[in-house]
Amino acid sequence: MKRLLALLCATFITSFGLIGTSQAADAQAGRDFKPINPPLASPKDKIEVIEFFSYGCNHCSDFHPLISQWAAKLPKDVSFRRIPVSFNRPEWARLSKIYYALEATGDLAKLDAAVFIAIHEQRVNFKTDDAVFSWVAGKGADAKKFADAFNGFSMANTVKRGDQDASAAQIEGVPSLAVDGKYLVNSKAAGSYEDLLRITETVIAKARQDRKGK
Repeated sequence: MKRLLALLCATFITSFGLIGTSQAADAQAGRDFKPINPPLASPKDKIEVIEFFSYGCNHCSDFHPLISQWAAKLPKDVSFRRIPVSFNRPEWARLSKIYYALEATGDLAKLDAAVFIAIHEQRVNFKTDDAVFSWVAGKGADAKKFADAFNGFSMANTVKRGDQDASAAQIEGVPSLAVDGKYLVNSKAAGSYEDLLRITETVIAKARQDRKGK
Protein backbone atom coordinates (compact mmCIF):
# COMPACT_ATOMS: atom_id res chain seq x y z
CA MET A 1 0.00 0.00 0.00
CA LYS A 2 2.68 2.49 1.05
CA ARG A 3 4.82 1.83 -2.04
CA LEU A 4 1.88 2.28 -4.41
CA LEU A 5 0.59 5.41 -2.73
CA ALA A 6 4.10 6.84 -2.62
CA LEU A 7 4.17 6.68 -6.42
CA LEU A 8 1.00 8.75 -6.58
CA CYS A 9 2.35 11.18 -4.01
CA ALA A 10 5.62 11.44 -5.89
CA THR A 11 4.05 13.31 -8.80
CA PHE A 12 3.85 16.32 -6.51
CA ILE A 13 7.46 16.36 -5.37
CA THR A 14 9.65 15.06 -8.20
CA SER A 15 8.83 17.57 -10.93
CA PHE A 16 9.40 20.87 -9.12
CA GLY A 17 10.27 23.84 -11.28
CA LEU A 18 11.87 27.17 -10.46
CA ILE A 19 8.98 29.63 -10.31
CA GLY A 20 9.46 30.62 -6.66
CA THR A 21 8.85 34.19 -5.59
CA SER A 22 9.55 35.57 -9.07
CA GLN A 23 6.39 34.09 -10.55
CA ALA A 24 4.18 36.45 -12.50
CA ALA A 25 1.24 38.00 -10.67
CA ASP A 26 -1.32 36.73 -13.17
CA ALA A 27 -2.17 33.04 -13.33
CA GLN A 28 -1.63 31.52 -16.76
CA ALA A 29 -3.17 28.35 -18.17
CA GLY A 30 -0.58 25.65 -18.71
CA ARG A 31 1.93 27.29 -16.42
CA ASP A 32 -0.03 27.73 -13.19
CA PHE A 33 -3.16 25.67 -13.77
CA LYS A 34 -5.12 23.56 -16.20
CA PRO A 35 -8.88 23.87 -16.73
CA ILE A 36 -11.23 21.29 -15.23
CA ASN A 37 -13.79 20.51 -17.90
CA PRO A 38 -16.56 20.01 -17.06
CA PRO A 39 -16.11 21.96 -13.83
CA LEU A 40 -16.71 20.42 -10.42
CA ALA A 41 -19.71 21.58 -8.42
CA SER A 42 -18.74 24.70 -6.49
CA PRO A 43 -20.50 27.16 -4.13
CA LYS A 44 -22.07 30.18 -5.78
CA ASP A 45 -21.12 32.58 -2.99
CA LYS A 46 -17.54 31.44 -2.36
CA ILE A 47 -14.40 30.61 -4.30
CA GLU A 48 -13.78 27.12 -3.04
CA VAL A 49 -10.30 25.63 -2.75
CA ILE A 50 -10.26 21.82 -2.58
CA GLU A 51 -7.28 19.84 -1.36
CA PHE A 52 -7.23 16.28 -2.66
CA PHE A 53 -5.12 14.26 -0.24
CA SER A 54 -4.62 10.94 1.52
CA TYR A 55 -3.53 10.19 5.05
CA GLY A 56 -1.26 7.55 3.51
CA CYS A 57 0.74 10.12 1.52
CA ASN A 58 3.93 11.35 3.19
CA HIS A 59 3.87 14.57 1.13
CA CYS A 60 0.31 15.26 2.32
CA SER A 61 1.55 14.75 5.86
CA ASP A 62 4.36 17.28 5.38
CA PHE A 63 2.01 19.72 3.64
CA HIS A 64 -0.76 19.47 6.23
CA PRO A 65 0.58 22.00 8.81
CA LEU A 66 1.29 24.59 6.12
CA ILE A 67 -2.02 24.34 4.31
CA SER A 68 -3.92 24.31 7.60
CA GLN A 69 -2.32 27.61 8.62
CA TRP A 70 -2.88 29.03 5.14
CA ALA A 71 -6.55 27.98 5.05
CA ALA A 72 -7.19 29.61 8.42
CA LYS A 73 -6.22 33.00 6.95
CA LEU A 74 -8.15 32.89 3.68
CA PRO A 75 -10.23 35.97 2.78
CA LYS A 76 -13.97 35.93 3.40
CA ASP A 77 -14.84 35.17 -0.22
CA VAL A 78 -12.77 31.95 -0.22
CA SER A 79 -13.67 28.64 1.40
CA PHE A 80 -11.56 25.54 1.91
CA ARG A 81 -12.52 21.87 1.70
CA ARG A 82 -10.56 18.64 1.76
CA ILE A 83 -11.35 15.46 -0.13
CA PRO A 84 -9.55 12.24 0.81
CA VAL A 85 -8.71 10.12 -2.22
CA SER A 86 -8.71 6.32 -2.20
CA PHE A 87 -7.81 5.72 -5.85
CA ASN A 88 -10.38 2.91 -5.64
CA ARG A 89 -8.19 0.71 -3.46
CA PRO A 90 -9.76 -0.89 -0.34
CA GLU A 91 -6.91 -0.07 2.07
CA TRP A 92 -6.80 3.51 0.88
CA ALA A 93 -10.59 3.72 1.14
CA ARG A 94 -10.23 2.86 4.84
CA LEU A 95 -8.06 5.94 5.27
CA SER A 96 -10.71 8.04 3.51
CA LYS A 97 -13.34 6.62 5.85
CA ILE A 98 -11.24 7.64 8.85
CA TYR A 99 -11.37 11.25 7.65
CA TYR A 100 -15.11 11.28 7.00
CA ALA A 101 -15.92 9.50 10.27
CA LEU A 102 -13.83 11.98 12.28
CA GLU A 103 -15.59 14.79 10.47
CA ALA A 104 -19.01 13.31 11.24
CA THR A 105 -18.28 12.82 14.94
CA GLY A 106 -16.72 16.23 15.46
CA ASP A 107 -13.30 14.77 16.25
CA LEU A 108 -11.53 15.93 13.10
CA ALA A 109 -9.91 19.03 14.60
CA LYS A 110 -8.60 16.96 17.50
CA LEU A 111 -7.32 13.92 15.63
CA ASP A 112 -6.66 15.01 12.04
CA ALA A 113 -2.94 15.68 12.49
CA ALA A 114 -2.70 12.71 14.83
CA VAL A 115 -3.68 10.34 12.01
CA PHE A 116 -0.77 11.57 9.90
CA ILE A 117 1.59 11.19 12.85
CA ALA A 118 0.30 7.70 13.63
CA ILE A 119 0.92 6.51 10.05
CA HIS A 120 4.14 8.29 9.15
CA GLU A 121 5.96 8.65 12.47
CA GLN A 122 4.59 6.00 14.80
CA ARG A 123 4.01 3.38 12.07
CA VAL A 124 0.57 2.46 13.38
CA ASN A 125 -1.01 -0.32 11.32
CA PHE A 126 -4.49 0.63 10.06
CA LYS A 127 -4.97 -2.46 7.89
CA THR A 128 -8.14 -3.53 9.72
CA ASP A 129 -11.22 -1.65 10.89
CA ASP A 130 -10.69 -2.95 14.43
CA ALA A 131 -7.19 -1.46 14.47
CA VAL A 132 -8.68 1.90 13.53
CA PHE A 133 -11.36 1.68 16.23
CA SER A 134 -8.80 0.71 18.86
CA TRP A 135 -6.58 3.64 17.92
CA VAL A 136 -9.49 6.09 18.05
CA ALA A 137 -10.52 4.81 21.48
CA GLY A 138 -6.94 5.20 22.68
CA LYS A 139 -7.08 8.86 21.68
CA GLY A 140 -10.03 9.48 23.98
CA ALA A 141 -12.74 9.64 21.32
CA ASP A 142 -16.06 7.79 21.52
CA ALA A 143 -15.15 4.59 19.68
CA LYS A 144 -18.76 3.45 19.26
CA LYS A 145 -19.85 6.78 17.84
CA PHE A 146 -16.88 6.73 15.50
CA ALA A 147 -17.53 3.12 14.43
CA ASP A 148 -21.17 3.91 13.71
CA ALA A 149 -20.11 6.77 11.42
CA PHE A 150 -17.31 4.71 9.88
CA ASN A 151 -19.71 1.88 9.04
CA GLY A 152 -22.64 4.15 8.19
CA PHE A 153 -24.96 3.37 5.32
CA SER A 154 -23.84 6.36 3.27
CA MET A 155 -20.09 6.04 3.90
CA ALA A 156 -19.29 3.96 0.80
CA ASN A 157 -21.07 6.50 -1.40
CA THR A 158 -19.25 9.38 0.30
CA VAL A 159 -15.86 7.81 -0.42
CA LYS A 160 -16.95 7.03 -3.97
CA ARG A 161 -18.02 10.64 -4.58
CA GLY A 162 -14.62 11.85 -3.43
CA ASP A 163 -12.90 9.54 -5.88
CA GLN A 164 -15.25 10.65 -8.62
CA ASP A 165 -14.37 14.30 -7.98
CA ALA A 166 -10.67 13.45 -8.05
CA SER A 167 -11.13 11.62 -11.34
CA ALA A 168 -13.13 14.49 -12.81
CA ALA A 169 -10.37 16.92 -11.82
CA GLN A 170 -7.85 14.59 -13.48
CA ILE A 171 -5.45 14.70 -10.56
CA GLU A 172 -2.20 12.84 -11.12
CA GLY A 173 -1.09 12.63 -7.50
CA VAL A 174 -1.68 13.99 -4.03
CA PRO A 175 -1.69 16.57 -2.61
CA SER A 176 -3.47 18.44 -5.41
CA LEU A 177 -5.42 21.70 -5.23
CA ALA A 178 -8.45 22.74 -7.25
CA VAL A 179 -9.87 26.28 -7.31
CA ASP A 180 -13.50 27.26 -7.84
CA GLY A 181 -14.23 23.87 -9.40
CA LYS A 182 -12.67 25.13 -12.65
CA TYR A 183 -8.90 25.07 -12.22
CA LEU A 184 -6.44 22.39 -11.13
CA VAL A 185 -3.31 24.06 -9.77
CA ASN A 186 -0.10 22.92 -11.46
CA SER A 187 1.89 21.46 -8.57
CA LYS A 188 4.75 20.65 -10.96
CA ALA A 189 5.41 24.38 -11.25
CA ALA A 190 6.11 24.69 -7.52
CA GLY A 191 9.60 24.63 -6.03
CA SER A 192 8.26 24.13 -2.51
CA TYR A 193 5.02 23.76 -0.60
CA GLU A 194 5.10 27.52 -0.02
CA ASP A 195 5.37 28.07 -3.77
CA LEU A 196 2.37 25.82 -4.32
CA LEU A 197 0.30 28.01 -2.01
CA ARG A 198 1.53 31.19 -3.71
CA ILE A 199 0.58 29.79 -7.11
CA THR A 200 -2.80 28.81 -5.69
CA GLU A 201 -3.31 32.40 -4.57
CA THR A 202 -2.75 33.64 -8.13
CA VAL A 203 -5.33 31.13 -9.36
CA ILE A 204 -7.76 32.32 -6.68
CA ALA A 205 -7.23 35.86 -7.95
CA LYS A 206 -8.06 34.68 -11.47
CA ALA A 207 -11.22 32.96 -10.26
CA ARG A 208 -12.21 36.14 -8.45
CA GLN A 209 -11.68 38.19 -11.60
CA ASP A 210 -13.67 35.64 -13.63
CA ARG A 211 -16.60 36.08 -11.28
CA LYS A 212 -16.45 39.85 -11.49
CA GLY A 213 -16.50 39.62 -15.27
CA LYS A 214 -19.78 37.72 -15.36
